[in-house]
Amino acid sequence: MNTLTAPVAAPATTTRSTRRWLALSILALAQFLVVLDASIVNIALPVLGAQLGMNTAALAWVITAYVLAFGGLLLLGGRLADRYGHRRIFLIGTAGFVASSALAGLSFTSEMLLAARALQGASAALLAPAALALLTHLFPETGDRTKALGVWGGVAGIGSAAGVLLGGVLTAALGWQSVFFVNVPIGAIVLIAIPLLITPDVAGARGKLDLPGAATITGALVAAVGALSAIEQVGFAHPLTIGLAAASVVLGVAFVRIERRTAEPLVPLAVFRNRNLTVGNIVMLLIGAAMVALFFALSVYMQSVLGYDALTTGLTQLPLAGALVIVAGVVPAVIARVGAKATLVGSLVVLAAGLVWLSFAPADAQFLVHVLGPSIVIGVGMGGAFVTTTQLSVDGVEGGESGLAGGLVNTSQQIGGALGLAVLGTIAALRTDELLASGVAAPEAITSGFSWLFLGTAVVAVVAAIATGFARKN
Repeated sequence: MNTLTAPVAAPATTTRSTRRWLALSILALAQFLVVLDASIVNIALPVLGAQLGMNTAALAWVITAYVLAFGGLLLLGGRLADRYGHRRIFLIGTAGFVASSALAGLSFTSEMLLAARALQGASAALLAPAALALLTHLFPETGDRTKALGVWGGVAGIGSAAGVLLGGVLTAALGWQSVFFVNVPIGAIVLIAIPLLITPDVAGARGKLDLPGAATITGALVAAVGALSAIEQVGFAHPLTIGLAAASVVLGVAFVRIERRTAEPLVPLAVFRNRNLTVGNIVMLLIGAAMVALFFALSVYMQSVLGYDALTTGLTQLPLAGALVIVAGVVPAVIARVGAKATLVGSLVVLAAGLVWLSFAPADAQFLVHVLGPSIVIGVGMGGAFVTTTQLSVDGVEGGESGLAGGLVNTSQQIGGALGLAVLGTIAALRTDELLASGVAAPEAITSGFSWLFLGTAVVAVVAAIATGFARKN
């Protein structure tokens, strides 16, 4: 189904690479950088703040500046890739990511660092949807595409878990600057390899870019992510939170009105008639919420309650990441046997079970007894869910809309992550504060708060499983 009224970058009619699995590994390497950068900086924040003179509120903006630019520009980035070529926009995004990473590492003031982080996020918003679009071009056949998405899901899992581990190792050994400089040589490999492995984009006819639509949806997404970030910092009822939320709604309504009237919309609303794409994005939003809240809570629980250092905390998350990677490689065969819908429901049920099991971990938990088992179960469920949801989100999408599909699914994941951390994190904090006020010791109070968070993520996984019921059978 091609809902565009004028052709964009021509879809590939022949293979874009004679070595497509090698090309996939390079694309996955770039995606690894994007996922890694969302978490690797966290461990370096205390050292970074001390050297650049940044207080806690300012340090929060090191994360927020990246997330705002990334989440806000993803849809525009995906559409630019469709219009001007997936390989071209991917390379531009990668080059920008490498340059802004170097700039962040060289920063000697907080203002310079925050500007570099915003540029990193904007570059990632070009890179990520274009990379997923290239994957769909490289693997047009359903079977091979499912296997390729298995690799994609495994890389995402490694990046999410490796951020904590690598952040601790690099900061301790080489200083906070190294968490940014590590992107430079990896990005350089990507920039050299992709032009050798993937053919240039075929030029297609281009109409006028929907600038009003681009401005309103970007503003709406930035305001939405900003409002969710503000909840963590100033609470639900603060004027900043309310103002940003209201701005997001107003701009979102304006965007829909613009898209209905323009001849060449940035996001053709008819694309949502693809039921699997719509369901896939809803489920990805929910998975993103569960995933970000989970990794945040595990990291704080390990360090604040169990007393682990940053390096040990990272190591304890490797079993979860390992299970995720293994399952991501196996799940394509499961999908081929029972279908994507059944695989996704089963994966989400397993994920919910692991989260419920983890919620029983006590304040004096032993890793091997109380945490290892549920971590592996969670990794199994998350690996299956992530790969299958990504497949649903690009199901039935033609070449001229593959960048848009990549932008949509990445946007859903980012918005979901911000929503999950804001809402579930607030629930955990309220429970902890309630117990502290009643005289309960801090370790037990924090543990109880995170227990509520883990149960909340289990509920989110169950809601996602219910939503999957609306997908078409395949």
